[in-house]
Amino acid sequence: MFRFTRPLLQQVTKKTTGIVGLAVHPNPLPELSNTYNSTLSVLASIPPTSVYRQGVEALTKHKLNIVQGANGDIASVEKQLDEGQIEESLDIANDELKLAENMLEWKAWEPLEEKPSPGQWEYFGNTASPTSS
Repeated sequence: MFRFTRPLLQQVTKKTTGIVGLAVHPNPLPELSNTYNSTLSVLASIPPTSVYRQGVEALTKHKLNIVQGANGDIASVEKQLDEGQIEESLDIANDELKLAENMLEWKAWEPLEEKPSPGQWEYFGNTASPTSS
């Protein structure tokens, strides 16, 4: 008698994500790993002092470690990433990759070409300090 493991059974039986416009991916974990690696590759072209690079690189490495350490268990990856279904995680990863490519093109780490108007970067709560009674 054949014994199915949970990840194999899950891949075989999942017919739909239940989300309009989001199809079931036939082999999502390798694709997710590839997308995370592509994102890390793009981020390597951004200066290491960039706050965007630092934040996204740390998060992407963490997510990649989850995928690589799951041994093919999609349910485990979904639970640890906490982003919904694996296809949703793949969608998020693709969006982050596109944003990283845009940030590289925009050179968002460089100084502004024009100085901002006085007060442009001040927020409502930062102008007055609270007093204690």
